[in-house]
Amino acid sequence: MKRLEWCILSKSISQLRNLGPKTEYMLSEVDVCSEDDLRELGAVQAYQRLKFRFGRGVSILALYAMEACLRDCDWRDLSAEDKKELKAKAELAS
Repeated sequence: MKRLEWCILSKSISQLRNLGPKTEYMLSEVDVCSEDDLRELGAVQAYQRLKFRFGRGVSILALYAMEACLRDCDWRDLSAEDKKELKAKAELAS
């Protein structure tokens, strides 16, 4: 499949559950422009890029929202254990 066709099939960030225009802008600043980009990178690495670029302007909720987006659920539906695990992975990656 040609790159252009692939891009058309991939959803934009703002079309994804839990992620709105502000997150879409921030992710675009770190070269995450589509659902496929986010899936390829993963929530933890995308979060690390956001933290590097925007620092304190990014909360842990962004990590939860991106992970929930990839699981197609509401971020509040992530279990406490899931959140703890994600936070630990993000801290290890930094």
